Amino acid sequence: MESTRTAAPPNLGTIAKAITKLRRLRRHDDDGIEKLKFSANIGDFPTKLCDHHRLDSFFNPEADKHQLSKEREAMDSLLANLFASISAIKASYAQLQFAQSPYDPDSIQSADAAVVAELKRLSNLKKSYINNQLQLQLPSPLAVQIEEQRNLLKTYQITTRKLETDLQLKDADVRSLQDQLLHSEKQHRAVEARLYPGRSLAALDDLHLSGLNPTHFLTALRYAFKSVRSFVKLMTKEMESNGWDLDNAAAAIHPAARRSKPGHHLFAFESYVCNKMFSDFHRRDFNLTFLEERSKWDGRRFFEEFTLLKSANPKQLFDSEFGKFCTTKYLSLVHPKMEASFFGNLEQRALLSSGRGFPESPWFAEFAEMARRVWILHCLFFAFESKDEEGGGAVGSIFQVRSGSRYSEVYMESLVEEEGGDDFGGRPTVAFTVVPGFRVGRTVIQCKVYLSSRGGRS
Repeated sequence: MESTRTAAPPNLGTIAKAITKLRRLRRHDDDGIEKLKFSANIGDFPTKLCDHHRLDSFFNPEADKHQLSKEREAMDSLLANLFASISAIKASYAQLQFAQSPYDPDSIQSADAAVVAELKRLSNLKKSYINNQLQLQLPSPLAVQIEEQRNLLKTYQITTRKLETDLQLKDADVRSLQDQLLHSEKQHRAVEARLYPGRSLAALDDLHLSGLNPTHFLTALRYAFKSVRSFVKLMTKEMESNGWDLDNAAAAIHPAARRSKPGHHLFAFESYVCNKMFSDFHRRDFNLTFLEERSKWDGRRFFEEFTLLKSANPKQLFDSEFGKFCTTKYLSLVHPKMEASFFGNLEQRALLSSGRGFPESPWFAEFAEMARRVWILHCLFFAFESKDEEGGGAVGSIFQVRSGSRYSEVYMESLVEEEGGDDFGGRPTVAFTVVPGFRVGRTVIQCKVYLSSRGGRS
């Protein structure tokens, strides 16, 4: 039989100590809990593991997408407003520049106020972005995009007006310079006319159809003949340089030139050139098919072309009907053997025949100037036709004298006498005509002839 062990009575002191210790621990925990204070807004608590938005998005993905969409819309609106404001500043600045010349104070003040207003608008956009208030203050992107396009259109319109104004100013400058050039050219021709009578048409600068008279035609004829002589001198110089026998060449044109005095062979060459250049002069179209339209012109139309071309540069006219006329006359007057002898090739002839352009040589430039003077003389000649018909007069004509004809001071002028005179002894006769004569209205302009001492028919 087991003995019964009686439990010892509890130690009250030990229990008291345990209770005291538990109270102290509880007091300590209560103090820690009291010291831990939660923020009224959990989003402001710095040590949180996640915020309410992340928690919502974790449990509700649609809320996250909606928030991102709102942020994107706000940013799009910000950019649209920014570009619209910049475009408005550009338009206002363009208006400010345009108003400077001519000076417009009202427009300047208006443009300046618009620039200041847009700068304030940009400042407000900056503040909205910093304060995260974009959605509350900005208009819709569509509205500001329309505004931006209007500002761009306004800028283009102002720029267009400015360019048009600049163009008008440039045109005015060009017209002023053209007037100055014309005035200078007129003065130059006037001086040239005083220094070298007959070399220019300065005396015909202010000519009108109503005041046209045969003296004007005589001035233009002398002007043309000066160019014929200049070209003949250049031609004979090329002949001498290439070993031509000038006397034989002159005799081949006119046999009477073989008996002429030294230096008189030039008249034979002048006669040859005039014969080619004045061929079919009495016809409005020079008997050339490409000038057929001119056969329908009246005197006023011919006079207008004379006025337009009497001071023009032949090279500038080469793409017109004159260029074709010049080419035709060159191919008729300058034989291929002559050109080959002078230049060693036929390049100028080939260039003209193909219609590819204007030969760049002093030789052809001299020829083209001669052709231009004959062309404007032809225009002036038919300008008299209308004037004569209005007055009941006859149409003008051109004539030359046959070889062996008796010399007449009424219709002829001796070139030999011009060159120093010649004693023919008996009745002088015509060896050949150098420059044809003209009848303009009732006025006869003598032809220039080279005389022979042999007697002949009248």
